[in-house]
Amino acid sequence: MSQLDSGKRRPHSHRTNTLAAHAGDDPFRFLGAASPPIFQTSTFVFESFEEAEEAFANPLNHAIYTRGTNPTVKVAEEKIAELEGGDFCRLFGSGMAAISSAIMSCVKAGDHVVSIKSVYGPAYIFLATYLSRFGVTTTFIDGSSVAEWEAAIQPNTTLFYLESPSSYVMQLQDLQALSALAKRHAIKTVIDNSYSTMLLQRPLDLGIDLSVYSATKFLGGHSDVVAGAVVGRMELLKTIATDEHQLLGGIIGPFEGWLIARGLRTLPLRMRQHQETAGQVADFLAKHDRVARIYYPGHPSHPQYELAQRQTKGASSLLSFELGTQDVEQIKRFVNAIRYFGIGVSWGGYESLLMLPLITYKRAKPESEWTNPGLVRIHCGLEDAADLIEDLDQALAQM
Repeated sequence: MSQLDSGKRRPHSHRTNTLAAHAGDDPFRFLGAASPPIFQTSTFVFESFEEAEEAFANPLNHAIYTRGTNPTVKVAEEKIAELEGGDFCRLFGSGMAAISSAIMSCVKAGDHVVSIKSVYGPAYIFLATYLSRFGVTTTFIDGSSVAEWEAAIQPNTTLFYLESPSSYVMQLQDLQALSALAKRHAIKTVIDNSYSTMLLQRPLDLGIDLSVYSATKFLGGHSDVVAGAVVGRMELLKTIATDEHQLLGGIIGPFEGWLIARGLRTLPLRMRQHQETAGQVADFLAKHDRVARIYYPGHPSHPQYELAQRQTKGASSLLSFELGTQDVEQIKRFVNAIRYFGIGVSWGGYESLLMLPLITYKRAKPESEWTNPGLVRIHCGLEDAADLIEDLDQALAQM
């Protein structure tokens, strides 16, 4: 038996609330502790030669050194894997550590990647600039058409990197069709599923190989931890756990692992509230005369609304909208009038946030990739929807 298993588990359930509450938890491993203890240690010792030998023969299920497996972190990893429907999960010290590790597990020198243009900014830089040092090239495409992905395939293409919905413009990709296309060409597929979480979209069920997360966002949910996760089939995760996770060392600490596990227990409740609030805010913005258009997969105005209905169980808290002006002074006036929405990066926490590509893209992307300066992205937190709508209304009136 693994040293991380008491042999007495909770009854298994596939229902989301129960999984979030109990998956990965085994109080009887830890002297009956209802909340798992934080194993704040670097090294684990063994009572005998035989115990140590068994642990080193199966390091994924034994605690040897916290850079590999830690009991506190493993609780969160098991919870994520069960919620996602994957065989195994590895937690990382940040979303970018998870993203870069997943990508590097699928490429080698001379390989080619296909990705969408509107991918998360740091991921864009990693694909466009960093990997080029090692002879890995990337073709960036719009990505809404399966035919466009097929046309971008080269003889050395080994990876499709997806993000659906994508950053800022909430563009979707047809995951089932793309996974089938990739398999025909022996190409791996990785998706950043941070926007939807496994509660609203299950990429592995649609044939995607690896699902990556900025666990900083919804999975943590309280804006107090930076973390990332990679989930998938055991054969792929074993390689990542042995190579990218261990050798690059972008691990998560025990306390951060404990915070992620705590956040996951309330994830279904928080996501329902985020969805409800964002839906009301989207309806308000879609009708406002100072808003040119909205980008929200949960609203009928989205050009891929039908795909969103088929592929997901709804949209999350994040949406974007274009102000009815491109005048930077008017845009600044709107932003500076906001009260409840903090001006900040990231999203997925309890607090509402606002950000503009006008600020972030100057760092992350070339000028040719900049979008409308009046594009605003908001995360609808756990405040009352009426207060957020009133806040947006008064700020729009300042333009």
